[in-house]
Amino acid sequence: ATVASAADAYDIAVVPKGTTHEFWKSIHAGTIKAQRELAAAGIPVNIIWKGPLKEDDREQQIQVVENFIGRRVDGIVLAPLDHKALVAPVETAVRGRIPVVIIDSGLNSRAIASFVATDNREGGRIAARNLGRLLGGKGNVIMLRYATGSNSTEEREAGFVEVMQRDFPAIRLLSTDQHAGPTRDTAKRAAENLLSRYGAQLNGAFASNESAAAGMLLALRDAGLAGKVRYVAFDSSETLNAGLRAGDIDGLVVQNPLNMGYLGVKTIVAVLRGEKAPARIDTGVGYLTRDNLGDPALADIVNPPLDLYLK
Repeated sequence: ATVASAADAYDIAVVPKGTTHEFWKSIHAGTIKAQRELAAAGIPVNIIWKGPLKEDDREQQIQVVENFIGRRVDGIVLAPLDHKALVAPVETAVRGRIPVVIIDSGLNSRAIASFVATDNREGGRIAARNLGRLLGGKGNVIMLRYATGSNSTEEREAGFVEVMQRDFPAIRLLSTDQHAGPTRDTAKRAAENLLSRYGAQLNGAFASNESAAAGMLLALRDAGLAGKVRYVAFDSSETLNAGLRAGDIDGLVVQNPLNMGYLGVKTIVAVLRGEKAPARIDTGVGYLTRDNLGDPALADIVNPPLDLYLK
């Protein structure tokens, strides 16, 4: 059913990388916002939200996508855990005339209808520029990566290293090859290892996603380095915003996950209605500090209205 009659709702499967982090809850809220707006315009949509339990379970995410293909949903909105591993199931869906919009993190495929995401490389560059400035262009820095194969965070990490090496030659990158893994706990362990090795000579740190950032924050606090080591991270959450207010985090590069979920659903429905979608939709990136945390323009990012959409 490519063209739905009024009684026929579009079944849209939305498959995040995981379901526990605040980031994904904001994306979920955005999909509901789009659903309500479309319903008000007389376009009924069912959102079926299902992701892997763990944010490193490629097999489970592949299975979720394959199950949705088997159920013959009308369209899929996917945040791929791995830019290669999810290519085959996505191309199977598209061959079966189920269009796919990719959100958040890239996929190595031309079969997709559109890619709705942050300019992650630019986000990494913003982090490096700000950390470099905070350090006055000198000192020792560590970067905590997220996970191998995750395109969004690999782009951030590449942008960070690129600017550090090019614009701040007097800053030494002590470690750039450690991965935080899927949870805040795995991230905290990885950060603790880095701090026990480099803590005494450390001036700055960068972590590339919400869970890595929260783990690093906890490790810095435990080591008595919070507020002493200049710390810039990626993403916003209650924990990270509180760290910013406390002065334990200097800045957060923030995405707009609510907008990402919203535009993901709006785009897939436009495609199903025969419209041409832009190949790339940039959902924007900002930089939060203690000074602009209360800015009303950033309210959707700092305090996404989850209760409004996720009852």
